[in-house]
Amino acid sequence: MSDLNIEKLREKILAAQRILVLSHIRPDGDAIGSILGLGLALQAGGKQVQMVSADGVPPTFRHLEGHDQIVNRPQGDFDLICVVDCSDLNRTGEVLKNGTQPDINIDHHATNLYFARLNLVDPQAVATTEILARIIPALDLPVTRAVADALLTGLVTDTLGFRTGNMRPEALRTAASLMEKGANLPELYRLSLASRSFEATRLWAFGLSRMQREDGLIWTSLTRADREAAGYPGRDDADLINVLSSIQDADVYIIFVEQPNEHVKVSWRSRPGIDISPIAVHFGGGGHPSASGADIAGSLEDIQQQVLSVTRQYLNTQISIENTPAK
Repeated sequence: MSDLNIEKLREKILAAQRILVLSHIRPDGDAIGSILGLGLALQAGGKQVQMVSADGVPPTFRHLEGHDQIVNRPQGDFDLICVVDCSDLNRTGEVLKNGTQPDINIDHHATNLYFARLNLVDPQAVATTEILARIIPALDLPVTRAVADALLTGLVTDTLGFRTGNMRPEALRTAASLMEKGANLPELYRLSLASRSFEATRLWAFGLSRMQREDGLIWTSLTRADREAAGYPGRDDADLINVLSSIQDADVYIIFVEQPNEHVKVSWRSRPGIDISPIAVHFGGGGHPSASGADIAGSLEDIQQQVLSVTRQYLNTQISIENTPAK
């Protein structure tokens, strides 16, 4: 991410008055933190901003200031469209009109498709909010306490509390600087990662009850009926994938979450050393080496069979390579 691109971004933002900021469907903490972090900073800098998430704001992040400004659909026209924490424009849902090319793409996914007129992509960053924490001051925009809270939430959640394999000193320095701006790390950690609703925990019970293991692979599924029975309002897995990935002696973890209209959300996690992002890309998704996902059309049963087959083949190849002695 060059200084030249930062300067181009500055010019575009200075020239714009009405700005749209949006992210991907089924948003996580980095998506919501990125929308709010950039959106609130732009507002504090005197810009008119609409913040959009096609699926709204998950209950886990409704303690963040400004969350009530995030709407499902944009209204009116804009001078500048900025997509954050999204590797593929299709993952924004149906927010943008067909054929609309965003002006700005800010992201940290290695599988990013560089779909905007100006792309600021840093795969080394642990979260998109880490990138924004560098960009916002460079644009002479204020980092208020609300902005700092949003950005630190993205850092905390995308690294599972600073414990993912891609952690680096720069991310910890960024977290410290956001705390100096007023962000409350212990409270944000508690609200975003440690606290669970009764309904989310009931949903886990369905997934854990049908968990399976075979040759280094652990997987489970959640149906629409499970979510209804649990009373869980979201269409995600309530972070059950992170529970699965804590199980010892496995290489890859997968959860299948049934969606409306014959779609299945698939999430992969892997142990260090196994890059599962190519599998997600194969199914039209993307992500990181150790955490990726895809939204696949089809029935839960069919998609589960297809994904498990491809993942087994890929995993066997990876393990074979890993166990081949170096010459």
